[in-house]
Amino acid sequence: QVQLVESGGGLVQPGGSLRLSCAASGTIFSMYDMGWYRQAPGKERELVARITSSGSTNYADSVKGRFTISRDNAKNTVYLQMNSLKPEDTAVYYCNARVATAWGLYPNDYWGQGTQVTVSS
Repeated sequence: QVQLVESGGGLVQPGGSLRLSCAASGTIFSMYDMGWYRQAPGKERELVARITSSGSTNYADSVKGRFTISRDNAKNTVYLQMNSLKPEDTAVYYCNARVATAWGLYPNDYWGQGTQVTVSS
């Protein structure tokens, strides 16, 4: 019903920058919160940043001041600008969106397939 496709991951040196994108498509009646999560090897998936439909944001303490989340509601797309990257930011990054697919239906959470971000010299 709803597909999320991420792009923008890759290998970057410490101190570098990357920009992740996630485009949602399919049967979208209303798009609510969108966000980015990450999972490093041997660790649980954790919240990186979320943004509401009106633009309110919240961030994990570990990325505050370095990462910026934004969205384009017309394109059903969410972005994550990552600056001053550190080796501990290395993880698979997953896009999440809360979507209602029809009037009167509760929204469900949808996930992208993940994109690898590796920070290494």
